[in-house]
Amino acid sequence: MNDEQQWGAATTAIRTGHEPSSEGEHSEPIFPTSSFVFGSAAEAAARFSGEEPGNIYSRFTNPTVRCFEERLAAMEGGESCVATASGMAAILAVCLGLLEKGDHIVSSRSLFGTTTVLFTNYLPRFGIETTFVDLDDPSAWEEAMQPNTRLLFLETPSNPLAQLGDIRVLAGLAHDHDALLVVDNCFCTPALQRPLELGADIVIHSATKYLDGQGRCVGGAVVGDSKNVGEAVYGVLRTTGPTMSPFNAWVFLKGLETLEVRMQRHCSNAQVIADWLVDQPAVEHVYFPGLATHPQRSLVREQQQGPGGILSFELKGGKQAAWDLIDRQGLMSITANLGDTKTTITHPATTTHGRVSDEEKARAGITPGLVRISAGLENVEDLIAALDRGLG
Repeated sequence: MNDEQQWGAATTAIRTGHEPSSEGEHSEPIFPTSSFVFGSAAEAAARFSGEEPGNIYSRFTNPTVRCFEERLAAMEGGESCVATASGMAAILAVCLGLLEKGDHIVSSRSLFGTTTVLFTNYLPRFGIETTFVDLDDPSAWEEAMQPNTRLLFLETPSNPLAQLGDIRVLAGLAHDHDALLVVDNCFCTPALQRPLELGADIVIHSATKYLDGQGRCVGGAVVGDSKNVGEAVYGVLRTTGPTMSPFNAWVFLKGLETLEVRMQRHCSNAQVIADWLVDQPAVEHVYFPGLATHPQRSLVREQQQGPGGILSFELKGGKQAAWDLIDRQGLMSITANLGDTKTTITHPATTTHGRVSDEEKARAGITPGLVRISAGLENVEDLIAALDRGLG
């Protein structure tokens, strides 16, 4: 087999991780089994003790899941990957594996709403506190650092305002304070952004989104080094069991094979939509990394290989105007999911960020008139026509 280190991104996404069995299958197989049979009592003991590698129990060792883990790790440039039952399970596994009572997190306040709830409502029960800062203000991150800070956490681009965090700068800050930088790479995927190459320590994925690409399964993943991820996070999975199913792993494997080409179309469709929205009188502002007017345009070019498929825009008429557009457009799916072949549209203030306090929503820029679109793979002319109809 060719040296995988020399493969391009698309080849890696198609070929890595699968060694055909004695059956000679071309497509990766699914192993829908809860347990595995050992050749002897001694072999069973060696597997359980860790003296001998191999399958034990599908809560933490399954060939299909392992294939997905190896492939995603290769795509992100990491040493280890741990697949989980959901994106939130991935974030929780990182926190449980790497933090303890008395530790502190510095986090962007521009997060998926449920991540914010985890950090504000649940982690404090275990003695872990979080300070939230503006994603695009490095000085605020530095001021928030404490002697007990162990993690810096961010999504870049942010959900839903497409702000960027400077991964190189924040990685340097984290390492200067003996902390780890964790980057949620859900919006870009390794097809557009590789945070580990920019200095990040850990990458989080909701595989539910672009890695699947067709809205079929729920899953998550953590990618990083062999110690923090391969031992600490893996230990959480083995013990607590937020496990990815073999079937879901197989679906995600098929999604990875087309990730690069899909992301190109997501980017191009989102660019056309954003450019069109800028010229609409009813639109107050458009948030999209591909616009020449994006305040961090130089960082977009330095850090990403494309703008991504997520855009948001502010309507002048507030909540009612946003709801009217969503209800009238008639083509885009009204759902909070993203990264699908089908374009989705949602009102963040009452869905993805509905459980966040009004104060936090205001600080994060989640206003009543904000609408978020995840550009799918349809003909972009039809998507524009739908928005035109929605604007009335």
